[in-house]
Amino acid sequence: MHRSRFTRLLAASALASVALTGCATTSGPQLPPASFVSMQEGPGEDYVIGPLDQLTVFVWRNPELGAKVQVRPDGRITTPLITDMPAVGKTPAMLAQDIRLQLSQYIEDPLVSVIVDGFSGTFSQQIRIVGATEKPASIPYRANMTVLDAMIAVGGLSEYAAGNKARLIRFDKASGTQKEYDLKLGDLLKKGDSKANVMLSPGDVIIIPESMF
Repeated sequence: MHRSRFTRLLAASALASVALTGCATTSGPQLPPASFVSMQEGPGEDYVIGPLDQLTVFVWRNPELGAKVQVRPDGRITTPLITDMPAVGKTPAMLAQDIRLQLSQYIEDPLVSVIVDGFSGTFSQQIRIVGATEKPASIPYRANMTVLDAMIAVGGLSEYAAGNKARLIRFDKASGTQKEYDLKLGDLLKKGDSKANVMLSPGDVIIIPESMF
């Protein structure tokens, strides 16, 4: 009877060991790897104007109605004949159309174009890197940007970073929910593991914890 009880204890101990091992090795969802060098560049989503962007407004045959302007922190711009035009959240083409409609009150069938000279982007388009990095920052998203590009921009990991425990937070437009993915930044930056490099999307947040020891 004692032997049977001892056998059951050993079996329970073995099962607990397996369970603990499984917990230790379980990882969250991961994104597919991206190439270190993109084989083919492609356009990103339509650029959305953000606060502090530098814009050039050009009105064909009416240069006096154009201007070089900076989007104010309140998201508006002022150009000749137009005061406090909302600009943030629009694409350059959308803003050009709105300016055209306003100018139509003064000149016949104006042709307007808007060029983004210097960009910051809206918060929903910026990539934010926080935690154990050399210089946490928000950086403008660029088409075909990868995690490697973002980490170079912020100077890499700090001395005490737990790079392989980093997470990427992404808003999924299809489901309307926020999703988390595991990142292996230690393998990427210290071992050059190309499989750890993933593509970024506008609005991604990268969180890098510090090592506990």
